[in-house]
Amino acid sequence: MLQLEAWRPPLDGVAEVLHARFGEHGYPMHAHDAWTVLLVDDGAVRYDLDRHERGAYGELVTLLPPKVPHNGTAAGPHGFRKRVLYLEPRLLPERLTGAAVDRPAITDRSLYRWVSAVHRCLRTPEEAAAEGLLALALERLRTHLAPAPPEPPSAKAAHALHDLLEEHIVDGLPLTDAAAVLHFDPAHLVRSFRREFGMTPHQYLISRRVDLARRLIVSGQPLSTVAAGSGFYDQPHLTRHFKRILGVNPSRFSPSRFSPSRFSPSRFSPSRFSPSRFGPSLPGPGRLSPDQAGPDQADPDQVSTDQAGIGRVSTGRLTAPSSPAPECPAA
Repeated sequence: MLQLEAWRPPLDGVAEVLHARFGEHGYPMHAHDAWTVLLVDDGAVRYDLDRHERGAYGELVTLLPPKVPHNGTAAGPHGFRKRVLYLEPRLLPERLTGAAVDRPAITDRSLYRWVSAVHRCLRTPEEAAAEGLLALALERLRTHLAPAPPEPPSAKAAHALHDLLEEHIVDGLPLTDAAAVLHFDPAHLVRSFRREFGMTPHQYLISRRVDLARRLIVSGQPLSTVAAGSGFYDQPHLTRHFKRILGVNPSRFSPSRFSPSRFSPSRFSPSRFSPSRFGPSLPGPGRLSPDQAGPDQADPDQVSTDQAGIGRVSTGRLTAPSSPAPECPAA
């Protein structure tokens, strides 16, 4: 049975995303105007490229260059399921075409994981996270096709990106724009930031947005406006990250939960603690009469409102999430 989804995501350089399951259909010889990054999730694909028979299956990452003819058909009777990123030609240099024709199948667990995570992120509000993952995948593809050691992480690059992100907490900043401003490669920025701060740029931005949302909530802003005011896609998007980081829903920080009337002194009137409410206070075993009690041994029925701890507000127990469910794997 044929199943197919195709769309163009708001991710710079990605011309199309294709998720499909094919049964009997076989592609005749054809060509694309984009780099094709193929993952086969189920089954196997047999194809011809430059007069050589090739195969795509398992955790192989297959890279097909623009304008080079190829075909494709299922290698077994049950068809295949695939995910494809079609990348604009500018994302990889044209000089890598020959190497891609010679070595289209790449065995690299990290590369596979990054490309797969890009696909998952593009189906959620976390599309911004896909940008950093794609930058790492592109750097790894270039390394496979034209081996060269990547530039080592730089504290200077990390702190420059940190300062730039601080200026764009709510509106956000595409990684490609940051790279253009700072004159660093996008993948180099991601690796440097993660090495310096222990998290990716996207994770940092999300954590700062949660912190901002928290301040807006405790200042009395309604939850319906806090999400947009702190840079989140919508309220469920805010709630998911808020609970993941702080362990509770945003509503737990709402001032409306702590109405002053709940802590009115009248609720703790001394008459509520009067001995007359409980009958005569008689000395008993282990208990001193009022005239025998010292200042540190006051009758518990005569405890003052200050000693009772009036004004201590409990917000409920804040528990950190035991194992937060990952939404998009970190770059």
